[in-house]
Amino acid sequence: MAESEKDMKETPVEETPETPAEETVEVNPWEEKYNAERDAHLRIAAEFDNFRKRTIKEKEASYGNGKADAVAKILPVYDNLERALNQETTDAAYKKGVELTMNELVKIFTSLGVEIFGSVGEEFNPDLHNAVMHIENEELGENVISQVFQKGFKIGDKVVRFAMVQVAN
Repeated sequence: MAESEKDMKETPVEETPETPAEETVEVNPWEEKYNAERDAHLRIAAEFDNFRKRTIKEKEASYGNGKADAVAKILPVYDNLERALNQETTDAAYKKGVELTMNELVKIFTSLGVEIFGSVGEEFNPDLHNAVMHIENEELGENVISQVFQKGFKIGDKVVRFAMVQVAN
């Protein structure tokens, strides 16, 4: 037994090189804290930039929406002036006064960027027109407006009021 113990002692144990999978990298705690603070700072800067862009978009949209609301409130005045112009009258001064008022209102609408649409002969567009009646008329083409009951108004691409029309065929 003594010999076997001696052999064991003399026999060097072979060390097998282990895979370097478990390498430990020392991380400086200050560097770790710096990276965390830097990431937080970059996130806050990005959030602020997004907030600024969103606020600018909302501000531009609110101006357009406010303008569209104001125009929508004035439209009954336009309709009444249009009805007054379509009435027969013998008083030339009265008719001239209504025409001047209507022309001034149309100028104001134009300066605000309001486009008036919906006239006889235009092609029917469901994105702009509200068809309330339909007639068969061979003299007019397919989907052509034959009568306008109420003009339509839009500002840019936003429709303030759809035109109320009668469509042929």
